[in-house]
Amino acid sequence: MIIRAATEQDLPAISEIQESAPQASQWNPRDYLAHECRVAEQNHLVLGFLVIRTVAECEWEILNLAVTPSFRRQGIGRQLLSDVLERHAGEFFLEVRESNEPARRFYSLLGFKMIAKRLQYYTNPPDSAIVMKLYSW
Repeated sequence: MIIRAATEQDLPAISEIQESAPQASQWNPRDYLAHECRVAEQNHLVLGFLVIRTVAECEWEILNLAVTPSFRRQGIGRQLLSDVLERHAGEFFLEVRESNEPARRFYSLLGFKMIAKRLQYYTNPPDSAIVMKLYSW
């Protein structure tokens, strides 16, 4: 497994992965390249991606993390997140749908803590957001 910076050539794969994960944020994949976007690649196939943006010095927001459905629960999301945490020290935060129990468990297992709830934050379908934070020093 190789974790590397995403390129323009990765956008079709990122788009396909994002579309296969309706619980994930649905951004325009091209916009990810304006931020730090990392992909997990194996045998020249992009299997997952993670996007973060700088909010302030030593503070980052995780915009999206998704893995190809047939490769989920194999540690790819953990590897993507570990790569970013090793590269940056500071505070990481994210929003996750309240109804997305698997993602909430995943982030909790990695040390993220719930710090707030944003009522009716999401649309299509409507859902509240759980804000989670991790201190990586």
